Amino acid sequence: MTKPMKLQGRTRVIPVANVDTDMIFHNRYLHITDRVEMAPYIFDNLKGWENFPAEAQEGDILIVGHNFGCGSSRQQAVDGFLALGVSALIGESFGAIYKRNAINAGLPLIECTGVLKAEIKDRDVIMLDLETGTISGRNGTTLITGKPLSKVQTDIYFSGGLLELTR
Repeated sequence: MTKPMKLQGRTRVIPVANVDTDMIFHNRYLHITDRVEMAPYIFDNLKGWENFPAEAQEGDILIVGHNFGCGSSRQQAVDGFLALGVSALIGESFGAIYKRNAINAGLPLIECTGVLKAEIKDRDVIMLDLETGTISGRNGTTLITGKPLSKVQTDIYFSGGLLELTR
C-alpha cells in the first residue's frame, strides 16, 4: 500500500501543554492489548476531551501543544490514535519517548513552533505536506511551516512501521 506524502484532513486542535501519556491512555486500561479495543479510551483522562473517540474521523490531523506525550513509554498512547484513523500529529513539541514510539509505529509527527497561534481552528480542513512540513488551508494558502519528516522517518512511515521496515 502506497502512503501519501500530502495529507488532507480535518483538524482536532488540542491547545493543552504537557499532555502526558496517562491523559492520552489511562493506566486503568493497560490490560487492553488489542489496538482496536484501545481506541474508545483515548483522552478518557483529559478533561474536556473524553468524547474524542466518538467524534474522531478517519484522516483527522491533531494539532497539539508543547510537550505532547510526555511521561511514560506507553505505546497505547500512539496505537490508540492509529486505531482511530488519525493520519498525523502536528505539535509545538513532543515528549522524547512518545516521539520515538510514534515514528517507530509509522505515525507522522510534524514539529511546528507556533502552530497553536496559526490560523487553524478545530475541525478546519487542512493540507499537510510531510516532505516540506507545509501546512495549508483548503484554498492552498500556506498557514505555517513545520519541520518535515526526515529520511529515516519517511522510510519508516512508508514501510508501515519500524518492524515492517526491518523485514
